[in-house]
Amino acid sequence: MELKPSAHADTFARDHLPPPHAWPDLLFELPELAYPDRLNCAAELLDATVARFGPDRPAFRDGSGETWSYGELRDRVDRIARVLTADLGVVPGNRVLLRGPTGPWLAACWLAVVKAGAVAVTVLAQQRAHELATVCAMARVGHALCHASVLEDLARAEVPGLRITPYGGTGPQDLLRLAERHTEPFPAVATSADDVALIAFTSGTTGRPKGCMHFHRDVLSVADTFSRSVLRPRPDDVFAGSPPLGFTFGLGGLVVFPLRAGACALLLEQAGPRALLPALAEHRVTVLFTAPTAYRAMLDALDGGGEDAAGGKGYDLSALRRCVSAGENLPAATWQAWYERTGLRIINGIGATELLHIFISAADDDIRPGTTGRVVPGWQARVVDRAGRPVADDEPGLLAVRGPVGCRYLADPRQEEYVRDGWNLTGDTYVRDSDGYFRYVARADDMIVSAGHNIAGPEVEEALLRHPDVAEAAVVGRPDERRGQIVVAYAVPRPGAALTEEALREYMRAELAPHKCPRAFVFLPALPRTPTGKLQRFRLRDLE
Repeated sequence: MELKPSAHADTFARDHLPPPHAWPDLLFELPELAYPDRLNCAAELLDATVARFGPDRPAFRDGSGETWSYGELRDRVDRIARVLTADLGVVPGNRVLLRGPTGPWLAACWLAVVKAGAVAVTVLAQQRAHELATVCAMARVGHALCHASVLEDLARAEVPGLRITPYGGTGPQDLLRLAERHTEPFPAVATSADDVALIAFTSGTTGRPKGCMHFHRDVLSVADTFSRSVLRPRPDDVFAGSPPLGFTFGLGGLVVFPLRAGACALLLEQAGPRALLPALAEHRVTVLFTAPTAYRAMLDALDGGGEDAAGGKGYDLSALRRCVSAGENLPAATWQAWYERTGLRIINGIGATELLHIFISAADDDIRPGTTGRVVPGWQARVVDRAGRPVADDEPGLLAVRGPVGCRYLADPRQEEYVRDGWNLTGDTYVRDSDGYFRYVARADDMIVSAGHNIAGPEVEEALLRHPDVAEAAVVGRPDERRGQIVVAYAVPRPGAALTEEALREYMRAELAPHKCPRAFVFLPALPRTPTGKLQRFRLRDLE
């Protein structure tokens, strides 16, 4: 499709979009996806929401209980945007790196960068110097807003020409000190709906990050499809979760979706499972975003008891009404255990950094445990073979998706691997049933071929996780001269459990067909994961 005239003075992002023939087909069939040619998503999320609901509603809250109203958030965003443009010389289209712990100030910086027409490149506070240097080189980043507590690694990255402005510190050039000098409202830059608003880097489950470029309209599209149709948030909701804002799962679930609905987000610097539970109780959280691993860990904590904010036994989750899981496969056993323990039905979903957020999901009575769900309104999905031809229902194949958002890698030849015949190929093996429900089988590269049998690693992992003494499990293939590959199970025993290889082997023989049973077991204290909880199987394959 033809791009609208850009508002970017720095045209790097648009200049490095994939060639038009390598784009996926885009769908805008829903009336809510008919956006104007000129669109600034930060202004829509903030200024337009203030116009709808007023400035006094709570917008962000942190773990200490400090609350920002929508009016206060807009004032701080406008002040930061003034610093960016008037003091730092940022022009529309410049890439601005954002780095810091999850919190209201990081979210305000993201909104300010986008409102100023620049391109937000949010990275993780845990990333190290060489990783930061790579991201900055790929995106040609010239400016960075970095929390004072994590300045060291960014400085050590020694990015040529990078101007770093700290925030949250005490120096006279701290962003928040500079922002105090500005009092005038900041009118949003009139960006094109298809100007790049952010570059998100893939989370590293394959070891090779890719820069995914998303437009202003893309940011609103994920709110106006998954959030509007499946999640269905309310203005009085309080959102919380574990994913950092550097991942699009967190950006959507903790910033975009609540602001689009006029709701509030609790932004926690420490959001591991043990920290989440007391925060959910104390702040009366109603909507939770986290990964399957965290739900399992929280179940263990709930079953073990605890002290809630009121001092009683257990944790008061009575305010919670929506639980969303994505990032990796949600085992049916985890779904069932959470439902039995809390009475809450987890909304499972699959999304991708390349597509910004969730595109297959189901809620409430539409949920079928063990499946991901059905196609989110506004999207299309099918299961295809290696040649791109649709396969019959109940036959496994590659998941192909298209909708209002599509993959656009930053100057990366892998674009033509991800996008074929107008469809985005996510790299997942799925089965679609006759009712239109999609069931996850495995990542396409996680299929283990042993003695002619195709073995889906997640199926074996689910069986392992049913053992009462297994806390975490991962399965990979090990090269084998006779069989091609053998199944190797990596297991994390529960604390205090006396788990043995022989006992686990015997258990698995009763759970699975012989050819699916692991032939080797490795016990580890923890599995390698990304900060959002995604399992990094490539690290285990490297061990093999």
